[in-house]
Amino acid sequence: MPKALISVTDKTGVVELARTLTKNGYDVLSTGGTGRLLQDNDIPTTEIAEFTGSPEMLGGRVKTLHPRVFGGILGRPNLDGDEFRTHELEPISIVVVNLYEFEKTIRDAGTTQEEAIEQIDIGGVSLIRAAAKNHEHVLVVVDPNDYDAVCTRVVKGQIDASFRELMAARAFRHTAAYDAEIARYLSSNEKFPEQLTLTYRRDALMRYGENPHQDAAHYRDSAQTTEMTQLQGKAMSYNNIADTDAALQCLHGLTAPACAIVKHANPCGLAVGSSLQDAYEKAFRTDPTSAFGGIIAFNQELDADTLAQILDNQFAEVIVAPSIDANAPTIAKRSKSLRLLTVTDREASKSKLSVTTVSNGALVQDVDTAELDDGDWSVLTEREPTEEEIEDLRFAWHVVKHVKSNAIVFVRDSTTVGIGAGQPNRVMSVRIASIRMNEEGLGDAGCVMASDAFFPFRDGVDHAADAGVTAVIQPAGSIRDDEVIKACNERGLAMVATGIRHFRH
Repeated sequence: MPKALISVTDKTGVVELARTLTKNGYDVLSTGGTGRLLQDNDIPTTEIAEFTGSPEMLGGRVKTLHPRVFGGILGRPNLDGDEFRTHELEPISIVVVNLYEFEKTIRDAGTTQEEAIEQIDIGGVSLIRAAAKNHEHVLVVVDPNDYDAVCTRVVKGQIDASFRELMAARAFRHTAAYDAEIARYLSSNEKFPEQLTLTYRRDALMRYGENPHQDAAHYRDSAQTTEMTQLQGKAMSYNNIADTDAALQCLHGLTAPACAIVKHANPCGLAVGSSLQDAYEKAFRTDPTSAFGGIIAFNQELDADTLAQILDNQFAEVIVAPSIDANAPTIAKRSKSLRLLTVTDREASKSKLSVTTVSNGALVQDVDTAELDDGDWSVLTEREPTEEEIEDLRFAWHVVKHVKSNAIVFVRDSTTVGIGAGQPNRVMSVRIASIRMNEEGLGDAGCVMASDAFFPFRDGVDHAADAGVTAVIQPAGSIRDDEVIKACNERGLAMVATGIRHFRH
């Protein structure tokens, strides 16, 4: 009889699979808990210890690591027949294995390193790799989602070479991801290891990527615990996901009711208000034109009145909040194309490293999490900022970190009133912020300005003063700082330096 070895941690569907195998002439070999489960369901099995003639050892850590097992898996009956007879080996033609739950174990904050290490599978990985290597003769199965396909092929006798090769590739990906998780866990004190191993699991295939001619898929980082739940609307696109992430990043660290509106990865409005509706209305006023078709994110539960106000004002691709009240879904149905999402655990899941691919590899850096605490800046000018200006400068500094460089942000009353982004020179970003502010009728009172990097010349400050800016926050550090400070003093502006640059390419 052909033999199938089954040893799984995830028992989902294994009884049905084993029953199909035995009905179709397979002798099932099994271990420990898997064997007991199959026997309890009246499926005849042979214990590995009985098959090898060797007992389990070291609390079950050594049970399948035996020549009869690995000889049966790695042997090639067409080439190794003499050794099969000499060593009394029997071919094992199907191997069904999944591994100890290392990833699940380390997600528990209370897990000790000893407990984590105990969940590093040795025998299971070895069985999978051996079967995958010898896929010309052996079918390896690691995912319960594949059991139905395996059963269908077993019944029809269609376990062909192409299917075995497909399953072998999945098996090697499975063990590679497992090893990568272990390496990441053990490298927690090594920020930039000599070899960087990352693992992502495909979450969805997408209609297309950034543009319709580009194929795309979304993958999840197994180390992140953020969960997004879509309550209505079409499937999220590549650009939807990217912009939603950008919008949520804008809200990190804001505790008062806040709203971020993002278009093409740049905030086009961000505000803190007395309520979510107040925050949204203030953010929307920054740039209603760009807000059309944008992504709107909130940091508190979305209420029905705020959602209704949004739908009265504009078309939105995505609206996302930590939760929504019971009446909001009914309001959302007014716009069937609106993608309405909830997101949980977003603060806990902030990535520590940023990875950007380049033509010959990847660039890896710390995520920019620098924030300002009291006393973290120095006043460079004759005039110090007022208390109102200080509050707005801090908010502007929070916003400018999320705007593409060269980045300029105008703020009044903890609300963006003008944003200049992604320009090859800083003075053009100042001009754009000024133009947007005046076009929306928001230039009738003073505001503050944040710059993500230093001013190389005084022209940026002069344009800002002409637009009504009264105070500036910037890193400083230019060889022409004296010229820039002099311009502020001449125009009556207060300027503070943070010593921190916030480039965002």
